Amino acid sequence: MAATFLRRLTAVLAILATAGVFLLGAPSSPASADPDGGSKTLSDALASAAKGQADALQKLAASKKRQSGLQTAVQQAQAGSAALSGQVGEIANRSYRLGRTSTVTMLLDSSSPDIFLERIQRLDMMAQLDSDTLTQYRDDLSRAQQAKVAIDQEVLEQQKQVAALTKKKKEAELALGSIGGGGAASGFLDASSPLAKAAPRNADGSWPKESCTINDPTTSGCITPRLLNAYQQARAAGFTHYTACFRQQNSGEHPKGRACDFSANATTFVDAAATGSDKAYGDRLAAYFVKNSDRLGVLYVIWYRQIWLPGSGWKKYSATGDAAAVHTNHVHLSVQ
Repeated sequence: MAATFLRRLTAVLAILATAGVFLLGAPSSPASADPDGGSKTLSDALASAAKGQADALQKLAASKKRQSGLQTAVQQAQAGSAALSGQVGEIANRSYRLGRTSTVTMLLDSSSPDIFLERIQRLDMMAQLDSDTLTQYRDDLSRAQQAKVAIDQEVLEQQKQVAALTKKKKEAELALGSIGGGGAASGFLDASSPLAKAAPRNADGSWPKESCTINDPTTSGCITPRLLNAYQQARAAGFTHYTACFRQQNSGEHPKGRACDFSANATTFVDAAATGSDKAYGDRLAAYFVKNSDRLGVLYVIWYRQIWLPGSGWKKYSATGDAAAVHTNHVHLSVQ
């Protein structure tokens, strides 16, 4: 009985020893940044507001582009009808002067069958030319009228999108106000930032729907093709410091493969506010993403207690907590 007990005790101790060695010897997980810098309520509200702003801006730009094309169509149609107006007036005057009786008389006065046939051919050719001129004139007027109606519709569409943008701006302000932010901020801008290669868009200018289908080069997770493009473009522009994208969490863009945290430090996330060259690096990176927001499909950028949204620009981001929570040690990027 004692021997059996000793064997079992020895086995248990061996298991505990192995577990202890494993726990003590296991490599620590890499430092991570914030879960999008706040509560689920905050991150969801910011994502919704930013997406609404981005969508409204895209639709507004598309409507203005269509309106510009319609205005050109109106000008071309009006120019065409104006050029034909003289010919149309001449046709009307000739028809009034000659009338049906004079035309018949002209044919009956023909001195020979050949002259009769020649006059018929000339009258037929003139009738065809008159018909073509009048048809083109009517078509030009019709196109101009249709384009004017379409322009009015585009104006209504633009008013709709401006209202949607205004609403989403207010939602963003309320979300940021809940953590003491939302006011105007100086922001991070750099006119000398290089241009990024644009991610693919749909024919109408909108962003195609993407899911987490690409292996994340920074973790063992996945990211969207659009985020991969943003990551690769940033590295090509010289922003090669430590970066982590995919992360399992209950909210935010990281678990969807649509967000990356770019450390200001070259090798890890330091639990302290960036200073010196690291701070300058973060400033340049944040400015780079903002300058290329339309090319990369940027949803929002957070850096050093400030957040940039498509329709709001830079605003104060006054979350509380450590350097990761307030984004003073890394630049957070979310894409659409």
